[in-house]
This record gives sequence, structure tokens and C-alpha cells, in this order.
Amino acid sequence: MNKYSKAIVASGHPLVSEAAAQVLKSGGNAFDAVVAAGFASSAVEPALNSLGGGGLLLGHSADKGQNLFFDFFVDTPGIEIKNKVDEPHFFPVTVQFSGSKQDFNVGLGSVAVPGTLKGLLHIHKRLGFMDLADVLAPSIELARAHTLNKNQAYFLQLLYPIMTLFPGGRTIYEPGGNYLQEGDQLVNTDLASFLEEIVIDGGDNFYFGELAAKIGREMEENEGLLTRADLAAYKVKEQTPMSVPFREYEFYTAPAPSMGGPLIGLSLSLQSLSGMPDYGFGSGEYLVHTTGLMQEVEKVRASGLSTAQDLQEFLGSMECTQCVKNIRLFSRGTTHISIADKKGNCAAMTCSNGEGAGYFAPGTGVMLNNMMGEDDLHPEGFHSSPPGQRVASMMSPSLLVKDGEVKLVIGSGGSKRIRTAVSQVLTQVIDFKRHIQEAVDAPRLHWDGDVVQLEPGFPESDVELLKRQVAVNEWQSKGVYFGGVHAVIPGIEGAADQRRGGKVAEVI
Repeated sequence: MNKYSKAIVASGHPLVSEAAAQVLKSGGNAFDAVVAAGFASSAVEPALNSLGGGGLLLGHSADKGQNLFFDFFVDTPGIEIKNKVDEPHFFPVTVQFSGSKQDFNVGLGSVAVPGTLKGLLHIHKRLGFMDLADVLAPSIELARAHTLNKNQAYFLQLLYPIMTLFPGGRTIYEPGGNYLQEGDQLVNTDLASFLEEIVIDGGDNFYFGELAAKIGREMEENEGLLTRADLAAYKVKEQTPMSVPFREYEFYTAPAPSMGGPLIGLSLSLQSLSGMPDYGFGSGEYLVHTTGLMQEVEKVRASGLSTAQDLQEFLGSMECTQCVKNIRLFSRGTTHISIADKKGNCAAMTCSNGEGAGYFAPGTGVMLNNMMGEDDLHPEGFHSSPPGQRVASMMSPSLLVKDGEVKLVIGSGGSKRIRTAVSQVLTQVIDFKRHIQEAVDAPRLHWDGDVVQLEPGFPESDVELLKRQVAVNEWQSKGVYFGGVHAVIPGIEGAADQRRGGKVAEVI
């Protein structure tokens, strides 16, 4: 018996939402659909997602009445490494956004042990309903050929030096010496063939077979750190989601070792402790208060709470109730998918390839990640963690629950801006009673440690109030820098972020 009259998908690409909707129409549940969307995303959002990256899923199983968390993010490489690599193949590339720039490190030495492929297959095996061949059918078709849209063309342009670092990337993204532009056909026949192979072997070749051996050999020969033993040892982790009270709701999000979930939890806890707002959204008071919250979160993080476990323990302590008094109330490539089906199953999944390492697993069309080169994931320094350790993530797929019922499925891409994007949308929906699409579309701000990055759309008089307190960098247009929030209210509606070309699909 159906609980809702329609299933809803919200993602960062129309073809990803369409792939998930196709599976839902064919009788699949939310988990079949999110797996189909994850594979489709690897074909049509190659600058954001890859089977060679990592991800997190927070789901609600209607049959079991449980909230479930699957961690398939990346591990630190180097198990059974044969020859010590003193200087890995590892170097910086600067990506210039429209209003700010950020450095990313790439090369074979930036590759962490990939988990997305194994994670998607694990989700399907544990919670899916349909045959794997039917779940993968949309992504195989998209990998063979699809039209590159405006948003993905822009992302590819940003990452040009990474996408074309090795011959494998140039073959796919710069065929005939011409880098792909909007409207061109993106053809990745190697990926299509690899997906067909996955239907047969369930990913075993990538993690245990000859392909794993080839990856290991190429890494050893070119100052990489990933080994065949790393791939064979990789495991998906099932954990209890982190739960944080917020107003009359429970907010379920990614637990440690995710940094993003605990940081959102800290922000919401501070918001709760500061009481209900007595000002309007977008006002000067809103801007000042929101900036104060962000600054306090960063202070807590910098005070020695450098791990997600530290933050979780801090949230459960009495000390947290004191830090709200300090708030000054002075008047990376990632994609997210949210799905709710008709039976009440919900899936929030965030996946990332970072910006990609530039290196492709031989013969697969799959670029591996550069997570060992993401500075915000390695607060103790690059290559400082022991092999086999799960890398912390800023990703935070989440569910908002009341009386045991999911009221909102939400998450975002956006590297360091994920937590601030999700927190701002939640605050607007809960505290300011704004419509979900209105909240997603609204201008955002982000405290980057030195200055408030501010999207256009706030009244100038209110921006002036903020400028009296902190440095402000005003952007001329909304951009991908500020995340890509995709959210679903089960059975009612979805909201997709146009900053990343998002699209909602409904299945009646």
C-alpha cells in the first residue's frame, strides 16, 4: 500500500533525475533509484562525480522503520606498499571561481582508495529491489553518448588542466584536439563497457581482479600511493546516523568520521540555543547573526576539536551550551541526490570525486579521485594518516524527522560550503517558514575565515550593517561556490538548486 501519491527526485542534472525516475516508474524503490542516479551521475556529471570517488548515503527504510547510514567514502592508501614513495606525484592546480579561487592538489599521489563503485553496489544489494542490469541500463545509455549541458560544460572548463592531464582524459574530453563545449556529444565508450562488465562481475575486477592489478602497477611505476592491497581491503561501513535536536525535529546526518555532519549539528545546536529569530530573513540582523554562527563554529573547530569524533563528543557536553554566549549578535566537486518514493523510503546521497586526480583507471573511462589532496580533509597535513584509515568528509546527506516521519530529505555539494548551505536552507524552512524552493533559491553567505562571501540579492542597507562588523566580498552573481542543495519533502514536492543546473522529477 502506497503512503504517498507520488515519488520525487531532486538532483543536480536533469538526466540524473530522469534516470532515477525511469527506475521508479519500472517498480524500483528509492534505493534502486538512488543507485541508478549515482551511476548516471558518473556519466553526465564527470567533473563532480565518478565511480572512482567516494560517497555517503543516509536513508530511511519504511519497511524497517529505520534510519540507515552507509559510509563509502575513501580510505588513505598505502597498504603493503612495496617501495617507499618519498615524493609522490602530487602538485597544485588553482581553480578560479567567478568571485574567489581555490587550490587543489592532483596527480597519482592524490588518489585515495575509491569507494563509490562498491558503495553503490552495496546499497543495491542491501536495500534494492530491481535487477542490477535494469538499474544500470540508463547510465550505460548515457555513457555511450549524451549532450553536454551548460552547467557541466562550465564545470569541465574550470577543471580543464585536470581533465586533460593524461591521454585518457584528452581522448574523452578533448577529442580531435577540441575541448568539449556546451551542446557537444560527450562519449565515453570505455565507461559504457565497464558498466556492462559490472552487471556481470559486480565490480570484482575493479577491486580484486586484473584491473586492480593494473591500477596497482601503474601507481607503483609513477609515484602513486594506491596499491592492489588497498583496493582488496576496502569495505563499506554501516553506522548509526548522528542525531541532533532542532526545534521540534530530529536532524539525522552523517556521523564521524564525516566532519560535515557534526559541523552542521554544531551550527543547528547554536541556533537552537540562541532562540527563535525575532528578525526577518535577509535582514541586517539575519546577516550579522548568521555570520556570528559561522565564526563561532570555526572557533570551536580551531580550539582543538580537529576530528569529527571530537565534535560529536562536544555536542553532547555541557560546554556546548556556553559557546552560544560568545556569538557576536551585534545588531569541492560534489553532487547530491535526494529521493523519496511512494512507500515512504527516503534516500539522501552525496558523492564526490573531489576535482579528480587526472588519472584514469585503465580501460574504464573512470577518473580516480584526488581526496588525498583536499586540504580541508587533512587538518593534520597531507599524507599524514596511516594506510587503511577512512578519510573524513565534509559531505552531509541528511534527513529531518518529526514523530518518526521524514519531513525533509536534504544535502548539498560544495566542499567547505556544504555545511553552511544546508544550515541556511534548513533555518529558512523551519524558522522563517519559507517554501522549500524559495529557500534553496535564496542568496547565501559563507564565512571563509577572513571575509564573508556574499551572494547578491540581500538589501544593500542590510549588507551595509554587516560591512560595519566584518569584511565582505560581494559576488556579482550566484554561483556553484555556494553549494548545490537538492531537497525533497516526501509526497509533496522537491527543490533543485539552479546554481548547479538542478532538476526535480516526479513519478505519479
